[in-house]
Amino acid sequence: MFTGIIQGQGEVLALRDSGTERRFTLRPRFSLPAIVDGESIAINGACLSVETHGEAVFTVYASAETLSRTTLGSLKTGDSVNMERALALGDRLGGHLVSGHVDCLATVRSVTGAGQSLCCRLQFPQEYAPEVLAKGSVALDGISLTVNDRGPDFLEVNIIPDTQKRTTMRHWRPGTLVNMETDLIGKYVRSLLGPWQPEGAGAAANAKNAPAAGLSREILLRNGFI
Repeated sequence: MFTGIIQGQGEVLALRDSGTERRFTLRPRFSLPAIVDGESIAINGACLSVETHGEAVFTVYASAETLSRTTLGSLKTGDSVNMERALALGDRLGGHLVSGHVDCLATVRSVTGAGQSLCCRLQFPQEYAPEVLAKGSVALDGISLTVNDRGPDFLEVNIIPDTQKRTTMRHWRPGTLVNMETDLIGKYVRSLLGPWQPEGAGAAANAKNAPAAGLSREILLRNGFI
């Protein structure tokens, strides 16, 4: 589990393919002490496990599934990445709950100045729109951000100067692809309520007859789900 508060950036030192999978050698550009083999570190928002480590480098391995669903497959030697270690019990939760499991890719459509901040609009697959709420949270390349505005297939976020300095966001341009993770709580609520969501003209009848999945119809009525 992560918070979306990026601790620093790292550099891709080497790539080694193994069939459709890939091993990355990474060097943090900030103090990252006492790395342990097997621990989780989010790289551009994707949770990866440390395989081996040295004094100033460590390696991670990305499966074919991870490479196909994230931007990690397009990384090159010398590229910069955002890094965050897993949350420890008792740490401050400065951002929001982030799992490190990327839902989809979002495309930067515009970057405009707003004082010293940057306003970025990104487009994403429309199927994820119910999990994106205005003034809710989203993780973009692992960075916890507040959704300023949203539409059926886009969202807007404001990037303050400190975030620009600490992350790879300052390199975003129209057309840039980024990893997107929707709000963790929102996606579980959507999944739980899915069987009772309206779907067309027969929504009311379908809602009454939907499988309760262990919940009685009386409980659903009492809580306003149907």
